[in-house]
Amino acid sequence: MFLRPTACYTIVLCQPSPPPGIIITIIGRSVRGGSWPNRFVKNNERTPAAKPAGFFIARRFAAALSMSLDYSKLDGLIPAVIQDAASGRVLMVGFMNDEAFQKTRDTGFVTFYSRSRNKLWMKGESSGHRLVVKEISTDCDDDTLLIQVEALGPGVCHNGYQSCFYRKLDGDRWTETESRVYDPAAVYGSKS
Repeated sequence: MFLRPTACYTIVLCQPSPPPGIIITIIGRSVRGGSWPNRFVKNNERTPAAKPAGFFIARRFAAALSMSLDYSKLDGLIPAVIQDAASGRVLMVGFMNDEAFQKTRDTGFVTFYSRSRNKLWMKGESSGHRLVVKEISTDCDDDTLLIQVEALGPGVCHNGYQSCFYRKLDGDRWTETESRVYDPAAVYGSKS
């Protein structure tokens, strides 16, 4: 397939060390009208990003992408389901406002809006257990996000588990289905 160098394309994902199976393709011309890239990045090839890991979306498309999300149903927020990109396991659910979504896109690390603290927070800012964005999808109503991630750290849950969904309903009781993968008191202090 031949792509014209004068066309405008979007770079969907760029990160310093792509895992196996991820193909990073750089297409298009530079903002200053510079040269056409002379090659594509091949599968499993490690290539440094132009800036820290994250999503790089052409500026003219960024506003349209944000505006297509419907924040009206939950007072300016949308749910964001966080899923492990490798295993498919749901790790947690958080909420984003438009600013959190923009920051997630710009940095490549998941950022939420805290309803209890009324502020943005990047997952892992206290624990170091950050979530590296691999892919962002929206549902058919544009009011919920599915964010596939690579979790940096042993667990996502502040209670010390790999996932916040570590309990299942067994009759009329909740039963823990897995062991803790880290000690929350050692990471967060005595507040967990």
